Amino acid sequence: MEFQYYICDVFTDKRFGGNQLAVLTNARGLTDIQMQQIAREFNFSESTFVFPPEDGHTRKVQIFTPATEVPFAGHPNIGTAFVLASIGELGAFNETTEIVFEEKAGMVPITLNRLHDESIWCELEAPQKISLGATVSIETVADALSLTISDLIAESHLPQVASVGLPFLIAELRNKSALERARINIEGFEKIAAQGITPDIHVYTKSNDAFDIRARMFAPFDGVPEDPATGSANCALAGLLSHNSVLKSGKFEWKIAQGVEMGRPSLLKARSEKKNGVVTSTWIGGSCVMISKGVIYI
Repeated sequence: MEFQYYICDVFTDKRFGGNQLAVLTNARGLTDIQMQQIAREFNFSESTFVFPPEDGHTRKVQIFTPATEVPFAGHPNIGTAFVLASIGELGAFNETTEIVFEEKAGMVPITLNRLHDESIWCELEAPQKISLGATVSIETVADALSLTISDLIAESHLPQVASVGLPFLIAELRNKSALERARINIEGFEKIAAQGITPDIHVYTKSNDAFDIRARMFAPFDGVPEDPATGSANCALAGLLSHNSVLKSGKFEWKIAQGVEMGRPSLLKARSEKKNGVVTSTWIGGSCVMISKGVIYI
């Protein structure tokens, strides 16, 4: 059997930046084992597999890292929506269209905007409200990322698990220098896993340049030593920051840089809404660029 695939770069408007994604636009007939093998063959942070909807929405989508299936992720949704729109699978639209993907974490609404230069901007709403889990010490995260205790700060929050459909351990670093020096210490990641915490670590520092936040994400146990752009993690970060804000209600926005240290600079735009002390919704958006297409033989 032959299966058509497309490769795009997500959260960038330049080829060979952002986060790579492989999309099989019609995966009917593939088993979970075969999808995992294909994702391992591409060896991108994630690959997506598109199926007809089961609950009356736009499509059903399954997402695999090289090591495992995940219930939700940001850049795979943005990239899959972009690919389907680019090849005409979503019908014609001049300005805006809205779709919904069915995924294991829930329904994922995505808005697509066709810009004046004919490029397509995609923004998803996270399938779940922000949920906060366990905290760990700054010493624990410092050890996992080969940093010193002074490289981390906990003025707003301790390193904490946060999720809008996929959990991450989120920690704030003191400055850009600490962010650049972060390196995986696998023994430190194993200690976090031994506590029953998924050791996917998203670290960030506040910035006052062209970006509001600079971030990196490390998930070696998922086959992703470092991710160039992590929509689900930055969506969770938006929820966490909003939750901890002294403002009880409001709308928040951030421009986030990721992937710079990998040579794949990415731009993500996160936003959230908070009402009466509760974060009600989080969103992540960005641009994409088509790279190639081909056929997988099974």
